[in-house]
Amino acid sequence: MKLLIADDDPDLLEALTLSLSLQLKDCELLTARSGTEALRLFAAKGADVVLLDLVLPDMDGYEVCRRLRERSEVPIMMLSARDQELDKVRGFEMGADDYITKPFGQLELLARIKAALRRRQLSPESGMPSFVNGWLTINFVTHEVTVRGQPVRLSPIEYNLLAQLARNVGRVMTHKALLASVWGEEYLNEVDYLKVHIRHVRGKIEEEPSNPRLILTERGLGYRMARL
Repeated sequence: MKLLIADDDPDLLEALTLSLSLQLKDCELLTARSGTEALRLFAAKGADVVLLDLVLPDMDGYEVCRRLRERSEVPIMMLSARDQELDKVRGFEMGADDYITKPFGQLELLARIKAALRRRQLSPESGMPSFVNGWLTINFVTHEVTVRGQPVRLSPIEYNLLAQLARNVGRVMTHKALLASVWGEEYLNEVDYLKVHIRHVRGKIEEEPSNPRLILTERGLGYRMARL
């Protein structure tokens, strides 16, 4: 397993490297102190998870995240001292899977890394190879999504969220059920994650995102994909 950490704080970088090397067996740790170096290391060696600081000397973490997402579906976890909702939303829009606010506990970080690895390793597919509902088509084998025959690009989290709703079409999926199945048990209280990604998915597949017909909100409960 390879873990890439990009952060310009040498003390934090050293602490993370020491802690994670002790906790994660058979893990190769790659470290970068700039966005350019992070992109170069990823291109040369790859990674199974990327920890990406928001503030880097040459380009911000948002831009690094965007460039990584253009070439890979690797889980990206953004690290930042900023805890405003707009910062998190922008990170998710760039394709981040997770957003961790500094300072954070080492055990929390380790749990989230393991959850990211599980999401990548587990195949969420059911027995059906494809799904068609109104103007939406999902190929569960290739992970391709089309709307009225046109391909739609989704981040890994967005795809898994849409796939969970599709496999349970007509049924209400509670907030906790979706968080557990898409992010992991460690994320049961992160309802804001769910709201942001539901909004993104609606923007990509609904004819009128502000008046959705496919992904419906069940207030106080969760979400349901309507059968069209």
